[in-house]
Amino acid sequence: MPSLIDRFRKQDRKREQSGTFLALLAVLFSLSGPAQAEGESEIADKRFEFGGFGTLGVAQTDSNDAQFIRDQSQAKGIGKTPSAKLDSLLGLQVYFRATDSLELVTQAITRYGPQGNFQPDISWAFAKYALIPNNLTLRVGRMGTEFYMLADSRHVGYSYLTVRPPVDFFGELAFHYVDGFDLVGTLPVGDGVLKLKTFAGQSNEVAPIGKEIFSLRRNPMYGAYLDYQQGNWQWRATYAQMTFKHDLPAPVSSLQEQLAAVGASTAARAIALTNTTSRFYSAGGVYDRGPLQVQAMLSYTAHESHIYQNTKAGYLIGGYRLGEFTPFLGYSWSKSKSKELSSGLPDIPFHDLNVALAGALARVHTDQHTWSLGTRWDFRRNMALKAQVDMIRGKPESIFLYPTSTPKFDGKLNVFSLALDFVF
Repeated sequence: MPSLIDRFRKQDRKREQSGTFLALLAVLFSLSGPAQAEGESEIADKRFEFGGFGTLGVAQTDSNDAQFIRDQSQAKGIGKTPSAKLDSLLGLQVYFRATDSLELVTQAITRYGPQGNFQPDISWAFAKYALIPNNLTLRVGRMGTEFYMLADSRHVGYSYLTVRPPVDFFGELAFHYVDGFDLVGTLPVGDGVLKLKTFAGQSNEVAPIGKEIFSLRRNPMYGAYLDYQQGNWQWRATYAQMTFKHDLPAPVSSLQEQLAAVGASTAARAIALTNTTSRFYSAGGVYDRGPLQVQAMLSYTAHESHIYQNTKAGYLIGGYRLGEFTPFLGYSWSKSKSKELSSGLPDIPFHDLNVALAGALARVHTDQHTWSLGTRWDFRRNMALKAQVDMIRGKPESIFLYPTSTPKFDGKLNVFSLALDFVF
């Protein structure tokens, strides 16, 4: 199997010839599956590959009343001052084919993350073994999460059309990899190819919560997806779940202690995360024919704990290639449902405690939609320049996707972005 970067290079040449954009997406979908026959012979003699990818991006918003982030793994967001921390990153990948059946892949990424800096992290480190060549493969080690379609390739900006994956859809995800194993089987069905993938393992990441760090370490993760590709269409349905082994840090942990201390143990248990499970359901499709490509996805996330709200989200993106330029238009949305929870305590003398509980529950609400308009310019091989404007329109109480917000925030935010994506 060729390395990810090698596939980018090959598929980029194919795209230049055919004008087809699905070729780039196919690279990512097929990385965890059996090798593709096309082009295999050209690199069959290569046992060692080194490559990389990256993004140099600058973005700003038109307000300082809410900080805009790429996803929940980033410690701080951006405001009216132009910033490069939102989208800029660098990834390196090493691929080694030990035998005809065994491959080793390692990938390291430096990006702005939970610690508020660009601390490098090993995002992939797995061995892949072909149990039945071209039909059944096993991977063991650290791999990208695939809670949603394209989730494991969120950092490779060159692989997708927009500056960043839609934040309304992907922004709630704070985890990017799983330590464990996955098993992928494929077989021809009708005129297409059916793929079934199952995975199991545990998270070993952290996420920022205010000035504190929320541990996701040792959280068990399980999931599976069913993928079918036929001609210009690709469809995928995914289920995944995570069980938490740690509670949220302060101020939620302090709130739990205070509620329990005054006898409101039911409310204290309801906002606990430990030993509760969050479940992620999603379905999506991609249509790609000639210069036209369209993506659409829907998701539903259900949390057992009351400290997070169940959320529905979706997006639709369409682009049309005109020579070196691909203008695109996207629409995404995210809406959560508030959960009713009372402390059961009288407002006097527990007014402050009741307000704190209501505030903690309201902090995780989202109800917004975003229009995205932009252009991708493939000005040279393996490089693309993108410009994008996002117009976010939501309720003032829609603040879950922002690490901080002020009472002046009215739910409206415009984001202006410029990014240079490359692979090498």
